[in-house]
Amino acid sequence: MPKSKPTPAPYRAHRQRQRRRILDAARALFDASGIDRVTMAEITAASGLQPSTLYQYFPNKDEIVAALVSELFAHDHPLAQQRMDQARDSLDRIAALFNFLAEDLARNPANARFMAQFDALYARDWPVEKLLAIEARSGLRSFHFLARLIRQGIADGSLRGDLQPSLTLHAVLNAVVGLERRLASLGSKVEQEFAQPVDRLFREALRILLLGLASPRAARRFRSQPAKSIKPPSSLPKKAVRAKQQPSATRPANQPRKPRSQSRAQSRAQSRTTGETR
Repeated sequence: MPKSKPTPAPYRAHRQRQRRRILDAARALFDASGIDRVTMAEITAASGLQPSTLYQYFPNKDEIVAALVSELFAHDHPLAQQRMDQARDSLDRIAALFNFLAEDLARNPANARFMAQFDALYARDWPVEKLLAIEARSGLRSFHFLARLIRQGIADGSLRGDLQPSLTLHAVLNAVVGLERRLASLGSKVEQEFAQPVDRLFREALRILLLGLASPRAARRFRSQPAKSIKPPSSLPKKAVRAKQQPSATRPANQPRKPRSQSRAQSRAQSRTTGETR
């Protein structure tokens, strides 16, 4: 009896699972060893599939990388847009975008590490058109939309009037994305070097950028005291540190304390009487 041909829906589900196995295996290898060091043979072995099966889905490693980048863009963009749509003005929209990036860095540092590796691959081997095509398929809005956001902020008074929309937008985005990917790539070494956690450094940089973008009227939303160091200034025990910070009054050990009820006038009268006796 001939085998029945799989129905379209189960077959599509099977192919989606196979594709997912490949992408998950590649992503784990990329995070552990770096995109450049991972081979297609290693991805095949990690996925548990036959080479002929894997090549039906992805003809080369670049296509696997492109699929992972496209997934990240398609996942993050709607979430960030939802945050921005809830904001009251342009400055708050930019702050909402920054806050989303900070939360994503704290929750998913592997995503930023992967994109940092991708940047090196893109700079060396990819044409710009290939990345732009991925962005378009993922539903990313063009930079023209964000430049329009700067212009709207100038008009609604939340952003400084001397900003140049397109130039400002590109400068700020590159600064934020570059810092995010660097901090994620360095990981625990950041805290060892600077004695501050990654999240705190990133959020403080974002706050300073917002202050630079904000109009004088709106800047007060983001003004606050600098974050205190999470580590004590010395290795002294806590009791010793408190004693050092709060020195006791200089009073001879054998001198009795004055009663608290004694007034200043009584003290001065007593001092004059003592002087006349002498």
